[in-house]
Amino acid sequence: MFKRLVAVEALNLAPGANEEFAKRAEEFICYDDIPSSEEEVIRRAKDADGILVTLTTQITENIIEHCPKLRYIGMCCSLYDENSASVDIRCAKKHGIVVYGVSDYGDAGVGEYVVSQLASLLHGFNGKRWGEQKLELTGFPVGIIGMGATGKVVARSLKFFGADVSYYSRSHKPEIEAEGIAYLSLEELLEKNICICTCLNKFVTILNEDEFKTFGNHRILFNTGLTPASDINALKNWLAHKDNYYFCDSDMALGDPSLKEFENVSCFGGYSGGSYQAIQRLTKKTVENIDRFF
Repeated sequence: MFKRLVAVEALNLAPGANEEFAKRAEEFICYDDIPSSEEEVIRRAKDADGILVTLTTQITENIIEHCPKLRYIGMCCSLYDENSASVDIRCAKKHGIVVYGVSDYGDAGVGEYVVSQLASLLHGFNGKRWGEQKLELTGFPVGIIGMGATGKVVARSLKFFGADVSYYSRSHKPEIEAEGIAYLSLEELLEKNICICTCLNKFVTILNEDEFKTFGNHRILFNTGLTPASDINALKNWLAHKDNYYFCDSDMALGDPSLKEFENVSCFGGYSGGSYQAIQRLTKKTVENIDRFF
């Protein structure tokens, strides 16, 4: 049991989550806003032996250094790797602090988002149509960049509807290739496919001017990551061709608010992985992580 467990910011979890946290601490404190500075985070967390955070607030080396009692950081969000985490994992390890994140909770919604938006564009359901004729997903060439948990869900969702799916990632995924989803080099993937979905970790930029030239025009691009996967200026140049279409769900993934001025950009301003079911899974796994720590 924690002596003092603090949710240093609003966590966006299911009702009843705070009651579960309170059962696991002598004292549980929950803040329902976003701290405005590192100093405010330190003020909230300095006497805690456990804290809970989302991806909104960065837990830096400075914060960790000022919280000497801290022994657990629970990320109520995905933890992909050390480089993209909102917590300084290396510093936490150096101080013997355990950091747990949550995986595989919102990917189903992301897969549904890609399928629904792409099908709508190909058929013209919402007034915009990619081609001269209505098209099904059947046989439509789609490339996935990044084959982590989200990439696998997106690839399998599109494959289920008959799309011609291929992928590129840093390493081969034999289980995906066994399902008939071919591995291609990045250049081959961009040349082959009409639609590309980037499913990458935060702060990974993979599409620059050269990649967009290879990809060409009259194409469709989805970004399912939490931050832009494209160089913004290169993306804007590509979007200047009105027959190119770009989709992402959140403003954070969009990266530049001025992109909303493009008629061929779709960003609904939410998070496609934030369904009721996803929040329930996220809450359950966050609580389970605390129990795993003990």
